[in-house]
Amino acid sequence: MEKKKFNHNKAVMANGNIFGFPGNEKDADIVILPIPWDATVSLRKGSHLAPQAILNASTQLEFFHHDVENAFEINVFMTEVSSEWKKINNRCSEKSSEYIRYFEEEGQEKAESYFKKEIENINYTQSILAQNLKERCHFLIKENKIMGVLGGDHSVALGTIQAINDEYDDFGILQIDAHADLRPSYGGTRYNHACAMYDASKNCNLIQVGIRSMDISEKEHVDSFKCYFAHEMIHGKSWMQESIDQMTQNVYISFDLDAFDPSIMSATGTPEPGGLSWYTTLEYLYKVFMERNVVGF
Repeated sequence: MEKKKFNHNKAVMANGNIFGFPGNEKDADIVILPIPWDATVSLRKGSHLAPQAILNASTQLEFFHHDVENAFEINVFMTEVSSEWKKINNRCSEKSSEYIRYFEEEGQEKAESYFKKEIENINYTQSILAQNLKERCHFLIKENKIMGVLGGDHSVALGTIQAINDEYDDFGILQIDAHADLRPSYGGTRYNHACAMYDASKNCNLIQVGIRSMDISEKEHVDSFKCYFAHEMIHGKSWMQESIDQMTQNVYISFDLDAFDPSIMSATGTPEPGGLSWYTTLEYLYKVFMERNVVGF
């Protein structure tokens, strides 16, 4: 059967797929997996709603791009947002919010003791989420798909990173982020958005770009030669090529939207001033895609 073509000259109709593109997972080159999870977010929750919001907004985009001819012909498919995981997330989020409030009033030791069962449940639930995502990504890699995981909070990257680490010998991570995310554990759980890159820092080549907020405990886990702090990046663009030269051939891009300055992206859980600008970031990502093999994001 001949594949249905996308008519960019007509008004785009919502069809359940991102951008309103035709097609299915089997035919797609890029498969986007939406993960509605933000149970461990410590300040402003809501990122679990992002996949559906992005899907809804995607049909409003224009399809002309100066550097990509016929961008609308790229085969992208986004799988369905899981209503079941939304419900699970909401239950866990309610408990984690109670824990955070108690933590702020009574201190960490008392909070971890009082909410021990709830913390164990969140840990277990997120370990299942990571395992499910890992298995899903293993399948997509074997099908020669490029994976895009759309969160949710930064912890949703864990299962994908584990899968790529299993499948590729020459593999590294480009983390574009305001926060180092290198805590071994946080809030009683190692499956926390603040811990998303800890294992990666020990087990693969990690390049960090745009960092401008971290705890003193994270300093020992930072590779000073491969971490590009935001305040150091304002002097010229030598950091772009320097960081790319440090990357492995196969790269997974982990992009936390708080990497952008809040003037561009204020609606994040933990906004930080002094972030990356829009066109600088696009230029950098373009160079990465031109010089390295991006296996997922």
